[in-house]
Amino acid sequence: MIRDLFDSIKQGQDVRQNLIKLKAELKEEFQKTSLLYYMGGDYSILEELLTHEDAKVRKNAALIMGELKIPAFLHRLYHAYEVENQLFVKSAYLTALKGFDYTNLLPALKERWNDLNQMEIEESNKKHIQEELRCLSELIIAKEGMEKHEFTGYDVPSKMVLLTNRNFKNITLDQLKGIQAKEFNAGILLKTDHLEEILWIRTYSELLFILDDLKTCRMNVEEAADAIAGSSLIEFLNKRHKGKEPYYFRIELKSKLPLDKKSTLAKKLGTEITRRSNQKLVNSASNYEFELRLIENKEGNFNVLVKLYTLKDERFLYRKNTIAASIQPVNAAFLAELAKEYMKEDAQVLDPFCGVGTMLIERNYLVQANTMYGLDIYADAIQKGQENTKEAHAIIHYINRDFFDFKHEYLFDEIFTNMPRAIGHKEEDEIFRIYRRFFEKAPEHLKHEGVIIMYTHNRDYVKKLAGKNIYSLEAEYEISKKEGAYLMVLRYMDKTSKE
Repeated sequence: MIRDLFDSIKQGQDVRQNLIKLKAELKEEFQKTSLLYYMGGDYSILEELLTHEDAKVRKNAALIMGELKIPAFLHRLYHAYEVENQLFVKSAYLTALKGFDYTNLLPALKERWNDLNQMEIEESNKKHIQEELRCLSELIIAKEGMEKHEFTGYDVPSKMVLLTNRNFKNITLDQLKGIQAKEFNAGILLKTDHLEEILWIRTYSELLFILDDLKTCRMNVEEAADAIAGSSLIEFLNKRHKGKEPYYFRIELKSKLPLDKKSTLAKKLGTEITRRSNQKLVNSASNYEFELRLIENKEGNFNVLVKLYTLKDERFLYRKNTIAASIQPVNAAFLAELAKEYMKEDAQVLDPFCGVGTMLIERNYLVQANTMYGLDIYADAIQKGQENTKEAHAIIHYINRDFFDFKHEYLFDEIFTNMPRAIGHKEEDEIFRIYRRFFEKAPEHLKHEGVIIMYTHNRDYVKKLAGKNIYSLEAEYEISKKEGAYLMVLRYMDKTSKE
């Protein structure tokens, strides 16, 4: 196939279409090797196509040369870029350059980037100039990197939002004693000049800043770029960092727009913000220091929030390892806080489905336990849990064993666990059996009036299988209606009174 396509191109047959097909074939590495072998060191046909009269032929030839990464192509591609008169083709040459060592071309690339940012652009050319600027920016940053700023603004008065579980915002709000704060639809709004008091709260998922003069912007590239570049954003960044601009950013759009339109809008807007801020704010999709979070509102505009990646989240540094089923540590911390009144200090705690240990670590962080045991049938999870626990400076006894085969010489005060759910290879009937066996097995390990604190996506199974003459339901919290997730607290009543 690949040889036939190349032969047809050499013979001048349907060159544009065959180049497109050839480019698609080259996505497989072995196809690149096959083509290079067949070409035998004679690359003249591709080089000649860079001067073809059909601009789309030039474009696809350049992209193929970029895939093949023959060092001799570098300067031919750059020369073709310099002389190209069709703006929509120029970004293809720059895309092709990514596979080469173009260090010596950096001064010229930077000069072109500056020139484009300074020039007045006709509306008809804007789309292609924006794409060229984006590609130039990626090439420059990839080689030069960026000078990262150090966050220093811990005492600077700031307005922000803490995103939390929508059903239990009070869990986080109650930890903000003495701080000007209130609930809103997605979490907590607050203002503080003591940021470090906020950073160690474990129950919010994200911290995002609000600028008074940039709360919203229109869903229009030019108007949004003007609003953002003309706002106090640069002043906001300078007040909170050592050093001055430029600052590198990415855009995250939360919108009902189709994915392709969101991507196009984000690219265009990022390029225009760079231009209109005089390169003090530089759009970079892969190397960035902050994020502009644009969230579509009911009016069809964007709410604007700022996420600083220079402000490190160090709450969960112990979490070095995960597995597919691992719970997020912020969720585990939130669940522990929600169930805090049912825990006691110095308790003996068991997690029969411990994974990498996150539930036990967060439970112990909130209320100090005595002895903690974690069981899991996956040896990999146990090893990762041991490593996480060491990082957390905690002590958990991990055992690579099925809970249903587990025996222990003394009883536990508490079972604290994230129950298995139907995900991947686990089918619902298998999950049902696990729940049934769990409630049959748990009495072997719980003290009289011991508690089970479980995070579950199978509330109905709990209701059906936790026998009312053995377990009493102490509390039930709907964590997510959409996901069918609940935190349930059950108390075991041992009528034979083993103790």
